[in-house]
Amino acid sequence: MEYFEDLTAGDTREFGAYEVTREEITTFAGQYDPQPFHTDEDAAEESMFGGLVASGWHTAAMTMRLLVEHQLSGSGAMGALGVDSLRWPTPVYPGDTLSVRTEVAEKDVWDEDRGRVAIEVTTTTQADQTVLSMIGQVLWRRR
Repeated sequence: MEYFEDLTAGDTREFGAYEVTREEITTFAGQYDPQPFHTDEDAAEESMFGGLVASGWHTAAMTMRLLVEHQLSGSGAMGALGVDSLRWPTPVYPGDTLSVRTEVAEKDVWDEDRGRVAIEVTTTTQADQTVLSMIGQVLWRRR
């Protein structure tokens, strides 16, 4: 178990290789963000993206999956207070493979049982293009 006391500002991790599929993009968008450039290939070709792209919310969900699988599962993370500065600077296309880099930006004691950890998260494609950046505010179990 990784506790609050085990984390240090500046700690970094890189992980993941999540391949994004056309079917996953349209399925997610059909349920949660049904804009034409996420759901309709013909309409997407006429959009500013020039083709089908994942919803930013889908990108956030895929990022969360990688965070849980590679960093949060088995740790003292107890849930998040929220996210600051969420950005989607580059769209995600079918066939992109996503990876995540995290850095502990800061931490402080929340109460006797928990600490707050600000984690800078950057999600990139196989071409090292940033597709998501955010700062997660995570509560972490103390020893």
